[in-house]
Amino acid sequence: MRKITIIIIGAVATSLAFAAEIPDGDYQGRSDVSAFVERMAQQSDYTEKELIGLFAQVEKQEHLFEKLDKPAEKELDWYQYRRIFLKDTRIESGVKFWRQHRDLLAAVSDKTGVPAEIIVAIIGVETFYGVYKGKDPVFDSLVTLAFDYPRRASFFMQELEQFLLLAREQGFNARDLRGSYAGAMGMPQFISSSYRNYAIDFDDDGQTNLFDSIPDIAGSVANYFVRHGWQRDGRVARPLTAAANNSIDALEPGLKPVYKWADLKRSGLASEFEIGEDTPVALVRLQQRDHAEYWAGFQNFYVITRYNHSELYAMAVYQLARLISHQYKKTA
Repeated sequence: MRKITIIIIGAVATSLAFAAEIPDGDYQGRSDVSAFVERMAQQSDYTEKELIGLFAQVEKQEHLFEKLDKPAEKELDWYQYRRIFLKDTRIESGVKFWRQHRDLLAAVSDKTGVPAEIIVAIIGVETFYGVYKGKDPVFDSLVTLAFDYPRRASFFMQELEQFLLLAREQGFNARDLRGSYAGAMGMPQFISSSYRNYAIDFDDDGQTNLFDSIPDIAGSVANYFVRHGWQRDGRVARPLTAAANNSIDALEPGLKPVYKWADLKRSGLASEFEIGEDTPVALVRLQQRDHAEYWAGFQNFYVITRYNHSELYAMAVYQLARLISHQYKKTA
């Protein structure tokens, strides 16, 4: 009886594998892809036929591997990284974008507590206000990274699932969408899981559109920050100076505010801005060409790093926001 049961199970498995076999494309005959198709068909309202049709058209995006292995946030020091984003053209375009959408940004900021300049800076850093949304096919990119990039296969497998669900929910054609080399989409560059969890339909038109709807884009960036703990009227970061005799090396730089300001003071750091002794802060260390500079990072700095887990990214957003705000107010 036991032997017969095994034969029956094997026959069923063979039948299923045949049903989900990918007949064409760069993933033709891949058993791992077939297994994914079967599972996705069972757990969603996609049919195997639909999924097979999608996967049969996939072209492997092997050029993505090098980009993922060498992101700018890992390869560059602050003095190099900041030059990419803190440019006059990005500041001027940010001021123009803010003026064009003044009332909308004011409404989003009033509702969420996220300042307009922070929203504008995020969009500026991510896509230069929509100019560079990415040209890589999102579906093909995610398939490639989920099945052929072992180092982060688990993450991209989840994002592939989320992408397929997102496309169905929003009525997108999965094969039409373009984005970054890591599958981020739209003007604010949300990955699929963030799109599903944090994007909002701010203009109430029935679709959450991060590609063309400025209300949805601005509202979704702000909502992302709120959901990650943004503090209304809270500080982001403050520059610090170090005494000649200091013990900074005993502290661990990081993103999360795990120290009290009193801890940093005792280590020889000072600020021209008033900071309460018990205020939670992170020690942010940025490398200039010939010296290190230090900042106190508050809760809102940490929230920006939830968008991109890098102190370089968060500081670029913060400083770009300040420069845009200064120019905006000067010319208002």
